[in-house]
Amino acid sequence: MAEKTGVAHIYASYNNIIIHITDMTGAETLAIASGGQVVKADRLRPTPTAAMQAAKKAAADVKEKGVNNLYVKVRAQGGHNGAKYPGPGAQPAIRALTRSGLRILGIEDVTPIPHGGCRKKGGRRGRRV
Repeated sequence: MAEKTGVAHIYASYNNIIIHITDMTGAETLAIASGGQVVKADRLRPTPTAAMQAAKKAAADVKEKGVNNLYVKVRAQGGHNGAKYPGPGAQPAIRALTRSGLRILGIEDVTPIPHGGCRKKGGRRGRRV
């Protein structure tokens, strides 16, 4: 049996983590899991523990479908008002995917970066605290 390859899209914000594994084209979803599915309290959704559990869950689903290799695309919220860096669950999620027996072929940061576009919120004098 030939080894199948997939793409793991990991969206790690400071409020949640979503692990979405697709085929190479990105058109077909093979597995999806989030921090909110594996923990009860909302404040625990972005934690490393929740990320590891979600990654384990997604990995089990794709291994069942015959996928052995993954390319990982990590994304933070990004844009004009979002965080430029991934949340606390990004690295533990990648580590959990590796530990569950999947081979990681490459890791890429795909956070959207603004290039001048729209005006940032906050007004002329910025946000006054």
